[in-house]
Amino acid sequence: MGRGRQKAKHTKVARELKYFSPDTNYSALERELASESEKHSSEESWAEYADKYNTDDEDDD
Repeated sequence: MGRGRQKAKHTKVARELKYFSPDTNYSALERELASESEKHSSEESWAEYADKYNTDDEDDD
């Protein structure tokens, strides 16, 4: 008898999560994205990073 109530509660929660749309703080998002781009511009390029950690499967034989 408790399963029906439990399933209804889960359905209600899932529906609330599906249709919930919080207000977006665009200024905070802009600051976060700007700080990420500055961080990546000072680091090594992705190609150098990939070469540093690249492993060859041929050496395992």
